[in-house]
Amino acid sequence: MYRIIQSVLVALFLFTAIPEGLRAEGGLRELVKALGTAKLSEIDEHIAALAKTGDPKVVPVLEALGEGNLYARKADGEVFLTKESGSKLALTDPISGESAGEAPKAALAKVKVNNSVRRAVRTALGSLTLLSPDRNQRLKAAQSVLQSPNADALDAIDNALAAEEDADVRALLEQARATTLIVSDRPVEEKREAVRLLKESGGRDALSILSSALNSADPTLKLDIEAALASIEQTQALWATGQNVWYGLSLGSVLLLAAIGLAITFGVMGIINMAHGEMVMLGAYATFLVQEVVRTSFPALFDWSLAIALPLAFIVTGAVGLAMERGVIRFLYGRPLETLLATWGISLILQQSVRSIFGPTNREVGNPSWMSGAFELGGLTITWNRLWIIVFALAVFAALLFLLKKTPLGLQMRAVTQNRRMASSMGIRTPWVDALTFALGSGIAGMAGVALSQIDNVSPNLGQGYIIDSFMVVVFGGVGNLWGTLVGAFSLGILNKFLEPYAGAVLGKILVLVLIILFIQKRPRGLFALKGRAVEA
Repeated sequence: MYRIIQSVLVALFLFTAIPEGLRAEGGLRELVKALGTAKLSEIDEHIAALAKTGDPKVVPVLEALGEGNLYARKADGEVFLTKESGSKLALTDPISGESAGEAPKAALAKVKVNNSVRRAVRTALGSLTLLSPDRNQRLKAAQSVLQSPNADALDAIDNALAAEEDADVRALLEQARATTLIVSDRPVEEKREAVRLLKESGGRDALSILSSALNSADPTLKLDIEAALASIEQTQALWATGQNVWYGLSLGSVLLLAAIGLAITFGVMGIINMAHGEMVMLGAYATFLVQEVVRTSFPALFDWSLAIALPLAFIVTGAVGLAMERGVIRFLYGRPLETLLATWGISLILQQSVRSIFGPTNREVGNPSWMSGAFELGGLTITWNRLWIIVFALAVFAALLFLLKKTPLGLQMRAVTQNRRMASSMGIRTPWVDALTFALGSGIAGMAGVALSQIDNVSPNLGQGYIIDSFMVVVFGGVGNLWGTLVGAFSLGILNKFLEPYAGAVLGKILVLVLIILFIQKRPRGLFALKGRAVEA
């Protein structure tokens, strides 16, 4: 009896003398080894047991399991992480991460996985990385738990919430906890609080979570879930309307940029310039050339490429416009049909010239870092490139207003627009006003091309997609009136975006055209008609 007691005491002493880390490692190794012998239906339980250890060594094991790279050796049941090595598999110890040599595939059995196992792996990985020191890792982990709720992860989520200080991660964790509570066996009151939290957070994720939980929910909880769903759907509908308005403003800013130069030339000169779209296209290609030079010679200046391209595009397209007016259009004043045909011919020449020089395929124009990405504003998704284009369009509009109201050229342009013969008799050189006006309108179109290169394909046909819409904006707003062009562009942009979901893009444009025709029947001079003796005559 004495010897038995002595043996037990020695065994206890030896056990306690083993470092705690080694004992933990031994237990972890047994849990990993159990994966190799478990039935497919039992693997989920073993995954949950591994996750509960909270040991980061479990992460590569679970990742290998999810990817189908976890094998058990048939001879002794030891489990290894594997990697293809010719006809054999290279083995890695799952706990220490050290190499364990190679083995033929026939000597190993793959730990089986299915979709259920993969879901369990994602959930377990999420809960294991909730306490990672890396903020991005914690965000990904919280998102993973949110997308694959598992009641076994509740304790891990609670621990992570207690330690989390980052506001964004904490908000996501609270949503994940609420989602997990709904699928758990916790009391109904806790679940009701979770439903309330999801209702307040709103969004598509909450809508999807509550919808999937509705059928299996406790009868006393269904009314709360249905009320939350109705509230979220109503809020989503309001945000969807706001998103459509934003898309409409974005499209309107593009139409404003494309049409504002046309409004000047059409208003002052009465010229139907079918080559206006090609001025936009030339501005876009000027941006492409500037970026090519910057990429090859001055890559550090790429974020400044648009600032460099804007004045160059204005000068190039303004010069082309001046050459068009002096070389062709000035001989055709008072003959609108011939002017239309001549400018259409010039547009074909410019398209083919660009096609011959640059080729028919699209050219890559990159976004500077400050125009890349998007951000959330409530339930709206705002892209930086669209936001900056709206700002740019309004800045161009303000600059043109200043030019027309506060400069001698603007005064002469307004005089010629209102009464050409009276302006000429007052000593204004109307031919040069026409030439400078056409050059200015063409230059603005080139600047519009710089902006459009950030959201559209740069190709020889770029301008053709905007010429008809530009004319519609000018006619609808009032020929030669900048305020009319502004209101017309944003109105048509918003109207297009509200019609597209119901009628489609093509039919939507047709409906807009029909509405404009009907409107012009009532107000032939557009929303804002010009005033002047010649105009009114």
